[in-house]
Amino acid sequence: MQLTPNEMREALGAGAILGAQGDATFAAVRSDSRKVAPGDLFVCIRGERFDGHDFAADVVRQGARVLIAERDPFNGECPSADVTIMVVDDSVKALGRLANLHRMRSKARVVGVTGTAGKTTVKELLAQVLGVRGDTARNPLNLNNQIGLPLSMLEATGNESFWVMEAGISQPQDMDELGAVLRPDIGLVLNVGQGHVAGLGDRGVAYYKSRLLAHLAEGGTGLVCADYDDLVREARSVCRRLQFFSASGRGVGYRAAYDGPVADAAGSDGGVRGRYRVWLDGSVHEVVAPFRGAFGAENVAAVAAAAHLCGLSGEEIAAGLAEAVLPRQRFACATVGGFVCIDDTYNANPLSSARMVEAVTEMAAGGPLVFVLGEMLELGEEAADAHERLGRQLATTGARAVFWKGGNAEAVAMGLRLGGYGGLFCAVDDTASFVDRFASLGLASAHVLFKGSRGNRLEVLRAAFGDAFATAEVHDAL
Repeated sequence: MQLTPNEMREALGAGAILGAQGDATFAAVRSDSRKVAPGDLFVCIRGERFDGHDFAADVVRQGARVLIAERDPFNGECPSADVTIMVVDDSVKALGRLANLHRMRSKARVVGVTGTAGKTTVKELLAQVLGVRGDTARNPLNLNNQIGLPLSMLEATGNESFWVMEAGISQPQDMDELGAVLRPDIGLVLNVGQGHVAGLGDRGVAYYKSRLLAHLAEGGTGLVCADYDDLVREARSVCRRLQFFSASGRGVGYRAAYDGPVADAAGSDGGVRGRYRVWLDGSVHEVVAPFRGAFGAENVAAVAAAAHLCGLSGEEIAAGLAEAVLPRQRFACATVGGFVCIDDTYNANPLSSARMVEAVTEMAAGGPLVFVLGEMLELGEEAADAHERLGRQLATTGARAVFWKGGNAEAVAMGLRLGGYGGLFCAVDDTASFVDRFASLGLASAHVLFKGSRGNRLEVLRAAFGDAFATAEVHDAL
């Protein structure tokens, strides 16, 4: 990207430009000094543990050409006369302005994705489906905050046909800040439920998620799930151009319904693929997706609707879904010895946890079932009630065992008791105790779900399970 001095001042809010005074040309934008290469722009960001200003001399030695900083990190003695330093009030906001400038110069059609549960999965699937038609950029995994989203946008060339960018929030102002940077042509709000509510205000999750629609590009369209009445209400209050999708049979233009597992899907993935029927504004199509269960209908409907609004045909959408793969630690199914392990350890909230429990119970089809779960974090005052409700749901599944890591174990246990649960409930803190207690069940086969918020690191228990039971011979004593 190349910026003139006037563009630096106007677009980035630069109060002063130090060092080289000509046009600023740079190859890539970095906030991690370890990744800086010759010709890059480095953003000096003050964090909780590090201050990017402290690494300014290092990145100049590595070849950085441009710095965005909140002060002169060299006190007037820059080690290179070829470096331009743009001094701003807030480096993170300046990074967002730079990303927005890049977005407005891009020719891509931009889809912004948000929601409580499944937004990363939908973002990944939609990007793969749109890739059938043209080059598509997306933010990696969940780099979706005020630093990750702009950096992801700036990684794109701007010549792609589509961008699919996820926006995640945990504070009241987050979506307004992210939406102003992204300015999507299509604002997709997948769903709303309890998630990160500890940091949000009292206006409700639906209000804050819908703020994305207040920042649509000129002529943009909001795409909203019709199955959440509060979301529909809030979306209508901020956006006039709306399209709706549904996974519950509501009479809207875009719908999807689960038709059952793919008959020949058995194999190393545990038989995870499912068949769905999709309605695309008047036409009906059969598609296969890389997950199964009723919960997936919402994801399929959202992906199909967004892709159709981007101009793809039903046939292109079906082809893209058939080849799509899920991101890691999201409904990743694999066989371990005689067990089918479902790794959904990337994160958890009440909505996503309830859906995973339902989906894996359906997969088990009455066979042995074990849950390895972790605390759902950032729920504030709602945490105890949410965990008790999860316990009640688990009690209805007929699971042989529920292993729990993290806080709110008492609330889960209470829900299990109130639901009449008769299996094992075991709190575990380390891999050894978990493996020993699981072995004591004497199961030769089972469906085993691993899911919890990131802070619990359930992926560690999943790895220990694989090491312990991949070749172990155990005998079903139940």
